[in-house]
Order: sequence, then C-alpha cells, then structure tokens
Amino acid sequence: MILDSTGNPIAPAAPTGAAYGRARADLGPGAALAPYSSVFPYEASSWQTQEMGDWLPWIRSPDAEINQFRDRMVARSRDLARNDGWAAGGITRILDNTVGASMRLAANPDYRSLAALTGNSKFDAVWAEEFRRAAEGLWRGYADDIGRYNDVSRQLTVSQQLRLALRHKLIDGDSLVVAYWLPERIGRGGARYATSFMVVDPDRLSNPYQMVDTKYLRGGVEIDDYGVPVAYHIRKAHQNDWYNSVESMQWERVEREDEDGWLRVIHDFERDRAGQNRGIGVFIPVLARFKMLARYYGVELQAATIAATFGTYVTSPYDPEQVDDALSDGELSNYQQLRSDWASERPAMLNGARIPTLAPGETITSVGAAHPHNGFGEFAHEMLRTFAAASGVSAEQITQDWSKTNYSSARAALLESWKTLTRRNTEFKIGTATPMYACWLHEAMDRRDLPLPRNAPDFLDARTQYSRCDWLGVARGWVDPVKEKQGAILGMDGCLSTLKRECAEQSLDYEEVIQQRGAEKRLFEEAGLPPPKWFGDGAADAAQPPDEPQPQ
Repeated sequence: MILDSTGNPIAPAAPTGAAYGRARADLGPGAALAPYSSVFPYEASSWQTQEMGDWLPWIRSPDAEINQFRDRMVARSRDLARNDGWAAGGITRILDNTVGASMRLAANPDYRSLAALTGNSKFDAVWAEEFRRAAEGLWRGYADDIGRYNDVSRQLTVSQQLRLALRHKLIDGDSLVVAYWLPERIGRGGARYATSFMVVDPDRLSNPYQMVDTKYLRGGVEIDDYGVPVAYHIRKAHQNDWYNSVESMQWERVEREDEDGWLRVIHDFERDRAGQNRGIGVFIPVLARFKMLARYYGVELQAATIAATFGTYVTSPYDPEQVDDALSDGELSNYQQLRSDWASERPAMLNGARIPTLAPGETITSVGAAHPHNGFGEFAHEMLRTFAAASGVSAEQITQDWSKTNYSSARAALLESWKTLTRRNTEFKIGTATPMYACWLHEAMDRRDLPLPRNAPDFLDARTQYSRCDWLGVARGWVDPVKEKQGAILGMDGCLSTLKRECAEQSLDYEEVIQQRGAEKRLFEEAGLPPPKWFGDGAADAAQPPDEPQPQ
C-alpha cells in the first residue's frame, strides 16, 4: 500500500481513455464506474487488471477468423510437417491409427428401414446378406483395380486416396474430393465404371481472383440463404505453379450435386463453430510452441557440436611472465625446439594407433561439454505433451518413449487416445469414405449390378438406406494379448460383445474368420490329426503374466 504525506492510502487514479468510455457506455448513461470496483462480475471480463488489460480479442464469425489468414497458417503447418520430425511423426501416428494401409468396406444396408418405407417384405435379412456380399465384391474390384480407374490420375487406390484426403484434413484443415464421370474409359481391359475420384489440394478451393468473402461466397464455397453449400470454386492449377500460370488464374465452378442427384464434390472438415465453411489443421493451436521447440532443438544441437569440436588442448609449463623472460635470453626458442624434436623423434604407436607423447611439463586437458542442459529432455517432453493433448493421442505415441510406462498406464493412455482416434475415424468415414461409396453405388445400382427385390425404390429414393455401411480399418491391437483376449472371450460369453465386434476392432471380417477356422478344422480331420483346442474352459484359467513394476 502506498501512503500520501498525511499517512493515508493513495486512491488509484480513475481510469480514462477509449476503453473506459466503452465500459461506461455498456453500463448505461449516468452510471458511475469506480476504479477496480465490482463492476465486472467475472474476472474474465475485466480490463483493469495487469493480466487482462492488454488482452482484448475480437468477436468474429468463424469464416472471418479463418479464411483471410488461412494461407499463412497452412503454409506454416506444412513447413512444420516437412521439417520437424515430431510433427511429421504425430501426423503419421494419427494416420496409422485411423486409416492405416487399407480401409475395407463392410456394407450393411438398412433392410428394416427399407421394408418400413416401402411395405415390401422382401427387404429382409436374407436380401441384406445377398446385397452385402455382392456390393463388397464389386467395390473391392473397383477400389483395388490394378488399372487404378477409380482415380482420375490413375495413380492411387481408394484406400490411398482416403489416406491422402485425411492427411490434407489434418494438416490443411480440409479434405476435398471431386467425382468425375468418365464413360470413355469403360471397355475391355479398361474401367468397369465411369465414376472416378480426384483428391484436390484444398489450396485450389478459393474465391475467384482472390476476392474477399461475400454473403454467398466463403473461401471458395458458394452457399445459399440457408448456408447450404451449392457449388465450389476450384482453381484449375495451384496458385504458385509458374508453369501453369494461365490456368492458375482460372476457376471452375463445380456444383455439389448434378441435376440427377449424383454427388460431385465431397468437402470434409472438422467444425468448431456454427456457420463455418473452411477448417483448420491440428497444428494451429500449438503451432507457435512447436516452432519454438524446433528452434530450441537447433540451438542445443549447435552448442553440443561446438563443445564437442574443441575436445582437448595441451598446456605448457610456461606462464606469460616466464615467456617474457625467456624471450630475452633465447630460452623459449630452445624449449620450442625441444618440443618439436620430442614429438618427431618419439612417435609412440600401439596396434596402429598413435599415443600422444608430451614434452616435460606438458599435460593434455579435455573440454567438458555442458550441453544439452540437464533439463532439456524433461522440457522437450513437456512441450510435446501439449501437441499430444491438442491432437488427442497419448504422449507415449508422440514421443515413442515407453520406458516409464507399465501395462496399466499404457492401457489407460491408449484407451483414452483410442476414443479420439475412433471419433476422428468415424467422422472421416461419415464425411468422406461413405459419400465416395454412395457415389459409386449410385452408378452400380443404375447399372442393375446388385440384387434387388421386385418394385424396389430407386437409389435416390432411399440412398441413405442403401448406402449404410461400416469400414474396417486399423486393428486396435493388444498391450497384453493374454489379458485382453481373455476379456474378449468373457465379453462374448456374457453377451456383452459379439464376434463381429471383436473382429472389427482387430480389422478382421468375422465371416472370413469363421470360414477359415472351418477350413482348418476340416484339414486337421482329413489328415487324421486331433483338432486343436482353440479356446474353451481352460482359456479363462490361462497363466497371468507377472505385474510389471510401477514407475517411480
């Protein structure tokens, strides 16, 4: 407390300025605003404290916050993913735990809904199974086509396209897939279907001639009065392709759907606010910290390199005063000649390695490298935990350091990260993978390639029911196979799980598992061998592995 000349506390000066005027206006005419009073019911709304006084962010719509600054944020995110090992590894971990190397279709048409909508009893479980097998077989031939006719550029399978689209969504904030109708590719040795997809770089989705957003055009997305995307404006070439400079200044307006209802554009991004039309990548909340961490790594590495370069030095018994005295009588010259003769005439060798020989009075001293600092590892690990928290994966998955983790903590960390990874995977399936399947299914049903009962509705009349499906992606794996397989068996025995669900978590098709087990059992019987006891009463009593020591 500060006192005046009379010993009384000095009252704080009354606030002035534009902020004070805005606060008085908010309170209404004639209202008094005492300094540091209880005018602000929440500290978060105060502008009088040192912590809050210079923190005055604006209220803006999501498009106003993202679109005008998107190019700079995306360029920085890509640079980080290109040149920072931790960032690149984090993206790889998410991709490997969501899409993986392949995503297999598991068609599951909603026959109950179709029966209720149409009153047709032929839509039953038998038809659904027949439809599923036919759809999955035709989709495999299309998605994994050797000729890659599913891709406009004929380079990627559907699974590779999905992985690329999710990578764009994670780093750039958007995944953009455009469907093309290419009937000229159909023929013997060519494509079977005219539907073909192209993954488009989200940079090309922009307002024509870089004009500012308007009521009906937001970051290249054309919307109507209800906010429904009706068309997308896509550059014909990337804006910085100097070899396509003409096409880079030409935009193509692609409608979201054709007149016959065929889906043309699949735009997927993670929405944080209502009314948002473009997305942001996973690096954006921690971009500044990641850049500072990369710089810190460089500084520590340079310091350690410099310290290691100057490893040893030789000390002489001469101090500066002795050198000054020796220069007058020639003693220093004699001593230097002695050193030269000593080194040249006595090269000690041991198994081809030279041992240093010193003149009388000389010693070798090593330089102690003080870098990296003792707390560098802990600091870097703590910084990486911020990205782990923002991306929804565990810190162990980011750092790949499991040295301080036992079974219980690893299981808990992976279960928590699995929730976020499952949510990302499910949203990507809903936003990109299933619409791509529905787009192809539209053509397949128009060509009558799939079994349908009599008087079945057209695809457009029940496309949600026909297109219902799931995707088998990455296996969750096991931390302890014995414990977790026992838990799966107990869950199925207790009617808390099913073989289909347990197989799906390990990226297996339960029908293929059953058929393969039946084939193996028949082979054992044909060979006259007793079939193995895959599981039974003794499985629940399997030996438990010893508990690992708890980390200190």
